[in-house]
Amino acid sequence: MGVQGIGVKRAAIGVRVRQLALACAMGCATGSIGLAADLSLKGIDPDSALYATLLGGSLLAEQTAEDATPSTQELVAAAQADYGRLLAVLYDEGFFGPVITITLDGRDATTIPPVQPPSRISTAVITVDTGPQFRFGTARIGPIAPETELPEGFATGQTASLSVLKDTAAAGIEGWRARGYAKATLAGQDLTARHRDQTIDADITLAPGKRLRFGPLSVKGDSKVRTERILEIAGLPTGQVFSPEELRLSQTRLRRTGAFNAVALLEADQIGPNDTLPITAQLTDAPQRRFGFGAELSSLEGLTVSTFWMHRNLLGGAERLRLEAEIGGIGGNSGGEDYTLSARFERPATFNEDTNFYALAELAQLDEVNFFSRQFDIEAGIERIANENRTYRLGLGLRTAETEDAFGTNRYTLLTLPLEAEFDYRDVELNPTDGYFLKVSATPFLAIDGADNGVRSFVDARVYRTFGTERPVTFALRGQLGSVIGPALNVAPADYLFYSGGGGTVRGQPYQALGVDLGGGNVVGGRSFVGLQAEARVKMTDAIGIVGFADAGYIGSEEFIDGSGEWHSGAGLGLRYDTGIGPIRLDLAVPTSGPDTGENFQIYIGIGQAF
Repeated sequence: MGVQGIGVKRAAIGVRVRQLALACAMGCATGSIGLAADLSLKGIDPDSALYATLLGGSLLAEQTAEDATPSTQELVAAAQADYGRLLAVLYDEGFFGPVITITLDGRDATTIPPVQPPSRISTAVITVDTGPQFRFGTARIGPIAPETELPEGFATGQTASLSVLKDTAAAGIEGWRARGYAKATLAGQDLTARHRDQTIDADITLAPGKRLRFGPLSVKGDSKVRTERILEIAGLPTGQVFSPEELRLSQTRLRRTGAFNAVALLEADQIGPNDTLPITAQLTDAPQRRFGFGAELSSLEGLTVSTFWMHRNLLGGAERLRLEAEIGGIGGNSGGEDYTLSARFERPATFNEDTNFYALAELAQLDEVNFFSRQFDIEAGIERIANENRTYRLGLGLRTAETEDAFGTNRYTLLTLPLEAEFDYRDVELNPTDGYFLKVSATPFLAIDGADNGVRSFVDARVYRTFGTERPVTFALRGQLGSVIGPALNVAPADYLFYSGGGGTVRGQPYQALGVDLGGGNVVGGRSFVGLQAEARVKMTDAIGIVGFADAGYIGSEEFIDGSGEWHSGAGLGLRYDTGIGPIRLDLAVPTSGPDTGENFQIYIGIGQAF
C-alpha cells in the first residue's frame, strides 16, 4: 500500500533497527542488570485513550514495569524497537506524520550501540508529536458481493485507520468467498493524502475471479482411520458451490470425533477442471488409547473417585469406546455410597455426516437419602447434531431395577423411548454471561413387569444477561419442571420420582430434603417438581466476583402441578475466583422457608457456576 503526499522520517529508523538485528546476530554483550528505569510519555494527554494505547504497544513500558528486572542492553533494544512499534500504533490511529523521540538518561536511544550499552539507565522518556489526525475523505471499495458487511469505520469523516483498511479489504474478499468465489483477491489499493484538509482518499479494488464448486477431497497424512470413513465424516459437498462455512463444518465434524489431534482442510492453489477447487485434508491422529482417573471432594457428597479407559478408533472408522467406573458418596451426607459401571460406544457419521449412533450399558447402585436402587440399563440410539448449538437424541432402551423406599421393595422392567432436545446458546459453558440454555427430555416407558406405563418429562431452562462494563453484573435465572405421568405414586419407579434440596435445586436446604411426606417419618419422591434459581453475579476484579442468590423448590404427589404440594426455599451469598478454565465456587446458604430440617446452613464448593 502506498501513501502519496505524506513524508515520514522512517529510513534512519529502519537502518538502525537492521543494524541492531545484525549486531545481536553476531553476538550481543550482556548489559548490567539493575532496577527498572523510570519511564515517562510526553506530548500525549495522560487521560486520553491514545496515551494508554501507546503504552500498551511499547516494549519499553514492559521493561520498566515495577516487577521487571531488565539488563541495560534489553532496555536499549526495547527503546530502539519502540520506534517502529509506536509508529504502527500512530498510523492505526490516523496520525501519518508523527515525530517520535526516545531518550535514555537524556541520550537519544538511536545513538546508543546495542553491543556497548551503559552500565546503568535511570530514566527513559518517550516524546511524541502526533501531528494532525487524518480522516477518510473518499472511501470506496468495489466490486462487493451482495450482503457484504463492511466495517463502520470505513466511511467519509471516520479516522483513517490502517486496521480499518485491512479489515475492509478482508471483509470484501470474504463476502465474495461466501458467494462461491474462492479465489477472490485484493487487486489494488489507491491511497491519496490531502494535507490541506487532513484527509485520505481510499479506493480499494477487488478481483472476485470465477465462481467455483467443491472438487474432490483427498486425504494427506498417515492416519489409522480409513480414508472412506474420513470422507464420510467430513461430509464435504463435492460438486456444490464453494462455501467457507461448509469447509469449516467439515473440519468441525472431523475434530469432534476425538480421533485427531490436528485437522486442516486446505484449498488447492490452482483451480481444477470444470471450475472446481480440490481440497486436501491434513490429519494427525490422536493417541488411540487413553486412561485416566480422578477424585472430587464435596461438602455434601463426600469423596467421589472415578476411572476410565477409552479407545478413540476401535474399528478403524473413528468409533469410540469408553469404559468407566465410579464410586461416590464416600463419607458424605447424601445417603450412602453409590457405585456405577458403564460402557458407551459411539460411531460418528452413521446415517449422515451429522448423525451419530450410540449404544450404552450401565450397572448402578444408588443409596440415596429416601430410596435405594440397583438398576441395569441398556440403550441404543442416534444423536443428531443440527448445528453447534442444537442437538437432538432418540433412543430405545431396557431398564430393569430393584428399588426400596417407604412403599417397600419394587422390582420392575421397563421398555423406554428416551427423547431429548438441547439448545445451548451460552457464550461460555462454565461461566456464562449472556445467552440461554434449554434442555427438554421426555421418556415414555412401557412396563413389562412391576410398574405401570407412563411418561417421565423434564425441562431445564436458563437465561443470562450482563449489564455494565467496569464492574459488570450478570443476572442468571434458572427454571426446572418435572413430571411423571401414568403410574400411581406407590407403583411409580422410585428412581423416576423427584426430590428438592441441595446444590442442583435449592441451596440452603439439605440434599433431597423435600419430598412427599407420608407421615411417620416416611418420605418418598413426588410426581411433580418445580425448581427456581436466581443469581446476581458481580465482578469485583478480573479474577474475583461475589454472588447473591435465592432458590425455591416445589414437590407434589400429583402428575401435573396443582398447588397441593409443598414449597421450600433458601438464599445466600457466594464467592467466585476465576481460574481461566472456570470459576472456583464457594456458596454459603441458609433455609428461608419450608419444613424444619434442623439444619441452619449449607456450604457448597465446586468448579464452574452453579448453573
